[in-house]
Amino acid sequence: MPVQTSRRPPSLAPGAPGRVPPTIPTQPGPGGRGPRNSKKRTKRKDPLWARLTLIFGAVLMMTSGVAIVGSKAVIGQATSSIQQGSLLGDAGKSEAEGGKNLDGPIDMLLLGVDARASWAADDVRSDSIIILHIPASHDQAYLISIPRDTEAEIPGHGTDKINAAFQFGAQKGGGWEGGAQMMAKTIKKMTGISFDGAAIINFGGFKKVIDALGTVKICVSHEVTSKHMSYVNGKPMWNSDAEKLGKPMTPVVHKKGCREMKGWEALDFARQRYGLPRGDYDRQQNQQQLIKAMAKKASESGMLTNPIKLNQLIKAAGESLMLDTGGVKIEDFIFTLKGLSGNDLVTLRTNGGNFATAASGREMLNETSKQMFTAVKEDKLAEFVATNPEVLSTRK
Repeated sequence: MPVQTSRRPPSLAPGAPGRVPPTIPTQPGPGGRGPRNSKKRTKRKDPLWARLTLIFGAVLMMTSGVAIVGSKAVIGQATSSIQQGSLLGDAGKSEAEGGKNLDGPIDMLLLGVDARASWAADDVRSDSIIILHIPASHDQAYLISIPRDTEAEIPGHGTDKINAAFQFGAQKGGGWEGGAQMMAKTIKKMTGISFDGAAIINFGGFKKVIDALGTVKICVSHEVTSKHMSYVNGKPMWNSDAEKLGKPMTPVVHKKGCREMKGWEALDFARQRYGLPRGDYDRQQNQQQLIKAMAKKASESGMLTNPIKLNQLIKAAGESLMLDTGGVKIEDFIFTLKGLSGNDLVTLRTNGGNFATAASGREMLNETSKQMFTAVKEDKLAEFVATNPEVLSTRK
C-alpha cells in the first residue's frame, strides 16, 4: 500500500548520534523491532510483548522485565476477553500514512479516565493523556504525557482544556468511544499526529490489578495530603462517601519516603496534583512511577511468564478497559514488538515539566513542545530528544 516517505525514514543505528541511548537512568522505555547490531546493544532480558500484553490488560504497564514465552496463540488467548471499540474515528492513520501496516512508525493514544459508579456516563474527563510513539526502526519507544489542562481547540466546541474533549465526545450517548474519538481528533488537530491504535482504562482498573499483585513499592518525593480520601474509624474512604456517615474524618497523608502500598493508597497518591510543587507535571511522574512499579511487581511475581496468572491479571483489569488496534489483531500488534526491552522505554513531557500559562490561565504548549510533536509526526523523535534533553521526564 502507498505510504508517505516522511513516515518511513531510515532509522538511526543504536550508536549513531541523535539516538537516545538504550539505557537511561530512571527512563526505561518502549520501543520496537527492526535491524540492529547486537554487538552495540545491551543484552535483552525483557521483550516488550509481555509488557504490551499487560498494557492491553492494564493499558500502561510497559516496563516489566521478563523473557518471552509462548506464541501468538498464547497471547491471543490471554487477551481474548479484552473489550474492543472504535476509539479513533477519523484520527486513525490513512492508507497514505501506512494504514494497518505496522512495518513503519507506530503511534498509540493512551487515555486514563476517573469514572466512578455514581457519576453520569457523559460526565467523565480523561485525566491521563499519553502518546506512545514507536519509530519505524522498532528499536525504541517513547511515552509523551500531555497535561490535562493544556489549552486546545476542540472541534465543534471551541477552545477549552484538552481533557474536556473526552467529556464533549462522551455526551449524548457517545460514551467512552465517542470521548476517545473526540480526544484523538483534538490531538490530531493540535499536533498533526494520526494514530494506529488507542486504549482507555478507568483508574479503578489499576486498583484491581494492584490488589491482584498484593502491593507495589512507591517512593513519595513530596509529602502531600489527599484531596480525595480520608480515614473513618481507620478505614480509607472517598471523602464524598465518608461525609455521608457524619463521623470524624482524618485526611489521608502520603508522607515522604519509599514503602509498599496497597491498591487504594498507590492509586490515591497517583491522583494527587494539588499540594505538589509542579502540580500536574509531578502527578504525571507519579503515575509513570506507579505504572513501572506495577509492571516490576508483575514480573517479579512470575505473572507475566505464567499464562494462567497472566489471564488472572488481565481479568482483574478487563472490566475497566477498552482497546482499539486499528483493525489489526491484538496478538499481531503485540507480536510485532516482541524484540523490545524495558531499556528501550523513554518517558517524555511537554514544556520541560514547567508551567507555561496562556492568557486564558490554561496550560499551553511552548515552541519546544510543538517541535517535539512535529518530530513524532515525521518520525524524527530520537534526533529531537538528543538535541533537547530537557524533554526527558526524570525524577528529582
